[in-house]
Amino acid sequence: MSALVTQGFTPPLRLADFRLAAFDMDSTLINIECIDEIAAAAGKKAEVAAITEAAMRGEITDFKDSLRRRLALLKGVPTSALDQVLSERLQFNPGARELCAALKAAGLKLLLVSGGFTYFTRHVAAELGMDFVRSNELEIVDGALTGGLVMQAWGEICDGEEKRRMLLQCAAEIGATPAQCLAVGDGANDLPMMGVAGLSVAYHAKPRVREQAMVAINEGGLEQLLQVLR
Repeated sequence: MSALVTQGFTPPLRLADFRLAAFDMDSTLINIECIDEIAAAAGKKAEVAAITEAAMRGEITDFKDSLRRRLALLKGVPTSALDQVLSERLQFNPGARELCAALKAAGLKLLLVSGGFTYFTRHVAAELGMDFVRSNELEIVDGALTGGLVMQAWGEICDGEEKRRMLLQCAAEIGATPAQCLAVGDGANDLPMMGVAGLSVAYHAKPRVREQAMVAINEGGLEQLLQVLR
């Protein structure tokens, strides 16, 4: 498998033609699936990771249902487990910082849209200079996870449809068209936003996502996208 595959267009594209870049977080910008690592700290990684994997491959089509099932397994996990994942397990994927810095330098706005959790997206967004963020908020009572989420102004669960909606909303906010957006992801719940973006990028992605993306980075770091955008 080639490290970088393009389809449906002739590279390079002009970086100046793009105004917004939307990124998934888990396994795209960072090296882990946060929910699996929280589960590991609680001794339930195998059960939770099996559901995550099936959801990312697109075998469980209802992301909201799969997330609720996984969260239920985490009821009672202390918040110290979140601290542990953030300090000991979470690392940026190769090229994440370089790519985001280059896009920002070219004047693009950055959007982080994640089916993961605000506890981690806050850190990632601050480190990478994200302009917009949407993710799920874990419900915490008496220092432990309840197995539920906090309802936010836009809704409760950021799934594939919400990622797509947020990309379009942020584009409209800055006066950009969907064609001026690029979307980067790895799992089935990234396909809706990748489908409306002018450039869709799969990073070390599941087969279904790789097949549908205009750019697939199969080996190496995210900075390789800059070979396609000049």
